[in-house]
Amino acid sequence: MMQQEKITNLPVTEIFSSIQGEGPYVGVRQIFLRLPMCNLTCPYCDTETREPEKLRLETVPGSRIFKEIENPVSLTQLLGLLQTYDFSMHHSLSITGGEPLLWAKELGALLRHIDKKKLRIYLETNGTLPNQLLEVLPMIDIISMDIKLPFAGRSFWNEHESFLKLSQQKDVFVKIVVDEDTPLKDLEKSRDLIAKVNPMVQTILQPVTKTRGISTPNPRQLLEWQSLFLKKLNNVRVIPQTHVFMGQL
Repeated sequence: MMQQEKITNLPVTEIFSSIQGEGPYVGVRQIFLRLPMCNLTCPYCDTETREPEKLRLETVPGSRIFKEIENPVSLTQLLGLLQTYDFSMHHSLSITGGEPLLWAKELGALLRHIDKKKLRIYLETNGTLPNQLLEVLPMIDIISMDIKLPFAGRSFWNEHESFLKLSQQKDVFVKIVVDEDTPLKDLEKSRDLIAKVNPMVQTILQPVTKTRGISTPNPRQLLEWQSLFLKKLNNVRVIPQTHVFMGQL
């Protein structure tokens, strides 16, 4: 167990068991640890990122029946809550958000006490915080890294390049959310960034789930964009958000 003097509190949005709905690991069963707060405000984001007064804990895995627990929780308490799930039936622990690397120090303390032989650690991140990644990298097995295309006058190319270089130590894939109005120049720049770091990195083009007036690309666009990426990259797939039409959390 964690030594008392090292216990740190961490706010948690929710903990539940479900099926991974995005990227190359789509369909595997995971324990999801969702943390609040984000350093970005992506226009298509459908996730509540505010820090809640209480965390929601699924009482029976997969049941969607939740109980509430006061936030924040100690890392010792959080480790106990995670251990109520049967690790043997789950592929990995998905740490998601918000942006979980905003809590890198707390995560590092927590993850050191999870037996990776029993449960792999899967990090879902927007890929903009390379310094924070370094704090948890030794404890991570799989990195699901977004490349965020420019929005609201902001771009993240330098941060993404640094982040992807660091991630080469792990099983990493890149996910790019695209809509029908995605500029070709942004796609080319993201492709070239990945190719510069490692053209073997698996790259996922994820058509946006229609929201807030943002529309999904048509099939022809997706095929053309995939061809564009395949000119310089070796492994490019088009995978939508499958959990949405499966009705999963």
